[in-house]
Amino acid sequence: MVLFLIKNMIYETIFNVFNTGILFFWLALMVFPKSKFTQKITDFPWVPLVIAFGYIYFLSTTEGTFSADFSSLSGLTQMFQNANPQGVAAGWLHYLAFDFWVGCWMLKDSQKKQIKHFFVLLPMLCTFMLGPVGIIIYSLLLLFHKKLIQN
Repeated sequence: MVLFLIKNMIYETIFNVFNTGILFFWLALMVFPKSKFTQKITDFPWVPLVIAFGYIYFLSTTEGTFSADFSSLSGLTQMFQNANPQGVAAGWLHYLAFDFWVGCWMLKDSQKKQIKHFFVLLPMLCTFMLGPVGIIIYSLLLLFHKKLIQN
């Protein structure tokens, strides 16, 4: 019982470090887009790589992940219904890593295309909170920006 409690505390602590730590890096992207620190975290995927190691850790400590049926909605539903905390943490870190990767790409791409940072804040915030919705908004921003340049 004690070992179980200690393991759960370790899982919870590791998860909390990743889950709250990512806020610092998103803040850097949104508030300090041209700082040297932000440029370093967007030039190479340091943050997603570290999160990927957390993902692998949680994935390796959960059971039944590799026997899940990824080919059907009912299979995925069953996987989520039967998930343990480590499996849920792995899934969440998966989102954190990829959403942040996309946020970094948006920042670099917008800077390359000389889009004012103010206009990129909404797509980035939506990417952070809603993933694909941010990508849609950024794509619309790119289309709008392209039309403005051509006119």
